[in-house]
Amino acid sequence: MKPSVYVETTIISYLAARESADVVVRAHQKLTRRWWRRRRALDLHVSPLVVEEAGRGDPQASRRRRRFLQGVPLLAVTPEARAVARRLLSTKAVAPRAEVDALHIAIAAVHGMGYLVTWNCRHPANARLRIRIEEVVRSTGYEPPLICTPEELLGE
Repeated sequence: MKPSVYVETTIISYLAARESADVVVRAHQKLTRRWWRRRRALDLHVSPLVVEEAGRGDPQASRRRRRFLQGVPLLAVTPEARAVARRLLSTKAVAPRAEVDALHIAIAAVHGMGYLVTWNCRHPANARLRIRIEEVVRSTGYEPPLICTPEELLGE
């Protein structure tokens, strides 16, 4: 069975973006593209939230991002996911200003995803926050996804 992976919006953004002048961002873009080429070994999913976020901004950039989403199955934003997200926010496992991040985590957890892949290291992929996020998700009766970057998921 392929590992199940929730793909957060930053991944799609890095895939579709023009090469960055910033050395670190450019390296992340290259890693993301290499990871994406290996996606057939994974069971990828997104949510309507990812589709909505990818559709924002410049129409040409939006079209590029949405092309990467074609054929990727959608996970529903369920009442259970909204409840888990509220719990993540109310316990401050996720900062109140990061409602969308909490919902990404909750959707992945409620749908039983093994991984949540992201470049958002401020909230979800923050090592200092991960333990608390996992505790709170487990307290709601769900198993949290392993939150990681494409680099970590490549396993190289």
